[in-house]
Amino acid sequence: MQHTPLHGIRVLEVGGYISVPYASSLLCALGAEVVKVEKPGTGEDFRRRRNDRSAYFVQYNAGKRSLAVDLKRPEGVDLVKALVPRFDVVLENLRAGKLTALGLGPDVCRALRPDLVYASVTGFGNGGPLAGRPAYDTMGQSFGGLYSLLGDAGSPQLSGTVLADLITGVSTATGVLAALVGRNSTGGQHVETSVMEAVSTLTADAVGQYAEDGGRDPSRRSRHPQAQNFCLRTACGQDITVHLSSSQKFWRGLLAAMDRADLGEDPRFATYPDRERNYPELVDLVSAEFRARPAAEWEKRLTDADVPFAPVLTVSGVLDHPQTRWLELYEPGADGVALLRPPWRFDGTRPGRGDPAPRVGRHTREIAGEVYDAARVEELLAAGVLFAEP
Repeated sequence: MQHTPLHGIRVLEVGGYISVPYASSLLCALGAEVVKVEKPGTGEDFRRRRNDRSAYFVQYNAGKRSLAVDLKRPEGVDLVKALVPRFDVVLENLRAGKLTALGLGPDVCRALRPDLVYASVTGFGNGGPLAGRPAYDTMGQSFGGLYSLLGDAGSPQLSGTVLADLITGVSTATGVLAALVGRNSTGGQHVETSVMEAVSTLTADAVGQYAEDGGRDPSRRSRHPQAQNFCLRTACGQDITVHLSSSQKFWRGLLAAMDRADLGEDPRFATYPDRERNYPELVDLVSAEFRARPAAEWEKRLTDADVPFAPVLTVSGVLDHPQTRWLELYEPGADGVALLRPPWRFDGTRPGRGDPAPRVGRHTREIAGEVYDAARVEELLAAGVLFAEP
């Protein structure tokens, strides 16, 4: 039986793109009912005018319900206000202050339900010199230091995925869960985070490096000598990573796997401080050894020697890996989209993602019908305040 610890919790999401939709998708997979407030007609922008056929939208919105309502119309705002007392959480990531300007800010909503958890996600917080700036993932990674950390010194570069948006989603979900746990003693709370704050959680180690290295800014290669890690090309062209850290045990295991016991007597590499100091030379030696044998042989040798290693997997490699399947990390979604499940198991079972992503306005009538009679709902539909799937 699937364990859904948030069963009975209702979340009203007023957001778009990735950070808040990913946060609410985690809550949804944990059993919460998530109602997504969208624009009439085209719905959230991440649908990219493909309705429920956008792979991006499907990944972050499976299992939710769609309420299409025009929040630029006072009648639309009135409907949402009428719904708020029926929800435990309001979750939004509009630009700072925008939802307040529409009449749905935290003070208004918490007056309607005192124990409401109202969670706001912005790019940079609701104050300070950057408060009014638009923010996408790129801004979060850049302001947060990730592009400099993931690039070589003096050569920052874009990353290959939305690290800032995704960690913001996880951080937001964590804050909401904490507020839900504490609301019996504290009542409702306004939970606030931002992309910049969330990205800071990914740079804790780099800040430590900065202090330890005398105030020099770390970059992509800065931690490699400390971690004693390597990315190594094998004879067959497949890459393998190795991470030794400071352990003598793993160093000796690597020497055994390479049949290079002689390096253990080399004063350049005898101890961890020696290896850290002479890391560039060690990389050259280890790289030469790995180019001499194919990946399959190295995997057996490293496994037998109990050395921490991994093949460098592509996304398709991750999806197809036996360990991924054993962990049940993904489930099939519409149009072949692999839906990522939450990164937790409860009593051995990982929650699933539920129903497919909704079409725009799929649930408008029934959600509006919770607070308005059928005649009023049809009147608002006819006026264009509401939109329901044909």
